[in-house]
Amino acid sequence: GVLPSPDGPAPSVSITEIRQYLRAQDIPFHDGYSCLHTPSLFTGDRGDQPLSANAPFTLFIDKTTGSFLCTATLAEGTWQDFQANVEMRHHGVTPIPPASSEETEEEMRQAREDARCIWERALPLWELLDEKETKETKALFGISQVTDATLKRFGVRYLRTARSLVFPWFSPQDATLKGLKLLRVEKKGGTKTYVEETLPRFDSYRNLFGLPLIGRRDTELVLTGWELDALALHQAAGVASLALPRGASSLPPSLLPYLEQFKRITLWLGEDLRSWEAAKLFARKLSLKRCSLVRPGNLQPRPLEALNQGLNVTKILRSALLASHKSIISFRQLREEVFGELVNTEQVSGVKWTRFPELNKLLKGHRRGELTIFTGPTGSGKTTFISEYALDLCMQGVCTLWGSFEINNVRLAKIMLTQFAGRRLEDQLELYDEWADRFEELPLYFMTFHGQQNIKTVIDTMQHAVYMYDITHVVVDNLQFMMGHEHLSVDR
Repeated sequence: GVLPSPDGPAPSVSITEIRQYLRAQDIPFHDGYSCLHTPSLFTGDRGDQPLSANAPFTLFIDKTTGSFLCTATLAEGTWQDFQANVEMRHHGVTPIPPASSEETEEEMRQAREDARCIWERALPLWELLDEKETKETKALFGISQVTDATLKRFGVRYLRTARSLVFPWFSPQDATLKGLKLLRVEKKGGTKTYVEETLPRFDSYRNLFGLPLIGRRDTELVLTGWELDALALHQAAGVASLALPRGASSLPPSLLPYLEQFKRITLWLGEDLRSWEAAKLFARKLSLKRCSLVRPGNLQPRPLEALNQGLNVTKILRSALLASHKSIISFRQLREEVFGELVNTEQVSGVKWTRFPELNKLLKGHRRGELTIFTGPTGSGKTTFISEYALDLCMQGVCTLWGSFEINNVRLAKIMLTQFAGRRLEDQLELYDEWADRFEELPLYFMTFHGQQNIKTVIDTMQHAVYMYDITHVVVDNLQFMMGHEHLSVDR
């Protein structure tokens, strides 16, 4: 099978086709929540033998995209790769996992090496110079209530030179170190903001923090958006808890196989409306019927806060709402949400732009499900402005997809990078790598289309991106190009 070019949308495959194919090939499978489970094609047994239903089912096929991941060998690939490997088995050849590019391999190796150096320099928090330093450090991160036993269990360390907490990413297979997340605190005026950095870089950083501590028999899980919340949950309620690598901004589909063993998942991602929206989105990926959500509210802050305030965490978890609520509800069930909207009028108005106060007055921030159209004559600066406007949101963690039919992605990225750095990089090329590295961390994706496009292809690509990257903001520049002339009768 010819593999799709990486920039085109993956050819869509339906769950029915996948099931039919597996049956036709005599591959035993069972139907999970987000994935189908089958024995692995990549573990040991001879190619011409049928796959045995007694083998462990370690290969997971994503029901939405057909992509697969074998958790035993970490082989992964597209649905086309899977079919190609099944063909190879028929010919008595032991399948080889689809290789990632040498560049990626090298980058991952480098990241692991860097992570190892940092890890070896970092200290357990209870081994700092003296009790005073330990106390001050814990207070700075708001973890004074978190015990040494909890920190030890999750393997959290402290890197003194960078004043950062270090969260390890251990492989659940063999407990080797695959990467790290560093967390530091920046104080501006009276407010504390947390700044994160990951090794490897964010697109390849897929650590479900806490995964090696999960037992094979655990069937209930609390999924959080932050490592410190996972610590707090375990300590306060003794529950199995994991943290998503990018918090409430996305749930990469490649993590779904690791969540298949749980019959019940409670999502407690944070305390604002954005994390509530994200929880509803992720519950769909995880299958609504097994998910419950902790609704944010004054009495239900994020888990770390709940621990610090001495609230009953177990009780909050019990009050979680089933994600699959019926479509018809009475006002009685809505009254909490309505109250929430009144309390949080600021939040309901969406994600505010930091650089466009006037725009906040007009649009009340970026709200999901809204369409905004900017018009103006050619050359009046629409693209430049929209790039600035999207960048503003993107820097606040709003996952953004660009579809530019007017200028190519290289030029668009150059405009955005210049705006992001706030300087003419052509005059200071020595700064390029530093700014490009920071720019790469943004949850920003580009569609590769040019000139006239079939509308269906564009919509399919967008839907694929929404599933893969949890896109909540799509920019299309511009509409005429997409329309072409032969579509005049189509409902624009």
